[in-house]
Amino acid sequence: MEPDAATGAARTIQLPARYIRFGPFQIDQQRQEVTKSGSRLRLQGKVYQVLLALVEKQGDVLTREELRLRLWPNETHVNYDANVNTTVNKLRQALGDSCDKPVYIETVPRKGYCLVIQPEFTQFPAPPGPAVSDSKLDMQEAIGEADSSPKKTDLWITIGVIALIVAGMLLGAGITRLWIGHFDQPPVVAPWP
Repeated sequence: MEPDAATGAARTIQLPARYIRFGPFQIDQQRQEVTKSGSRLRLQGKVYQVLLALVEKQGDVLTREELRLRLWPNETHVNYDANVNTTVNKLRQALGDSCDKPVYIETVPRKGYCLVIQPEFTQFPAPPGPAVSDSKLDMQEAIGEADSSPKKTDLWITIGVIALIVAGMLLGAGITRLWIGHFDQPPVVAPWP
């Protein structure tokens, strides 16, 4: 066993640059925080450690055993499988990722996990403003813009239906008034011969 592996959770991962970026996310290793487009995400210690371990292995499979050794010392007695699953799921949730259609974290069945996006390492923070996104996120934004036009169409359909209902009510009221007015007239009495 490696000397680092024996320390388990005490092992600190230090990657080659202070800032790591992928998609709209930025990791600041010195402050141990993750931001999405400038907004801070609240990642608990083990969730943050899983993210760093995935970035460290970038593109390679991070095995469940490697995760277990990094997150829990040998003398810790927990249900490792359930805790690894829970921790990875919390990370996916924080990143807005899905195990069905992964953008960031792919599950490799019976082996572990893999970071599928290539991170960028830099000594400088991202400039203020919206983060540069990857092509899948650009595609999702385009789909979101395309979805906004049907909403406008739905609004006009709703207005049209309401206008037809009001017009029908007014027409019905007018016909009813004429009908009632016809019977309100006094009967015409012919003079007696």
